[in-house]
Amino acid sequence: MTVTCAYAPSLAWPLIHHPEAAGEARRITKDVLARWQVADEPADSVLLAVSELVTNAVEHAEPPLNLRLSHDLYTHRVHIEVSDGGPAATDGDWAAGCTPDEHGRGLEIIDFLTTAHGDRLERGHAIHWADVHTTA
Repeated sequence: MTVTCAYAPSLAWPLIHHPEAAGEARRITKDVLARWQVADEPADSVLLAVSELVTNAVEHAEPPLNLRLSHDLYTHRVHIEVSDGGPAATDGDWAAGCTPDEHGRGLEIIDFLTTAHGDRLERGHAIHWADVHTTA
């Protein structure tokens, strides 16, 4: 009996916990999506979701910061996980310097782009995840 895996390999990267992490995560994700042959429109949704999740971690959480991606070939979904060290005592420089109407739309963006998303706590860190359907 042959068993085939429905997932492309799960890939993970540590990111430096600083404002440039979102750009680094987008570069990594763009390369991976090209290897997985994800079409442009869903790839854009994945890239924006990754950017939002990483930015939120940099602005609102403690290090360490990690990105994990996997692709379910049968359901045509990319699964994104961003893990961090849990909530920070204070917001990052960007969020702390903004008025309330200048930030806070990240979750609305994630709601719009993804088929599902959520959070889970594990010992010593939080994981924020999202699934993006990859068929046009």
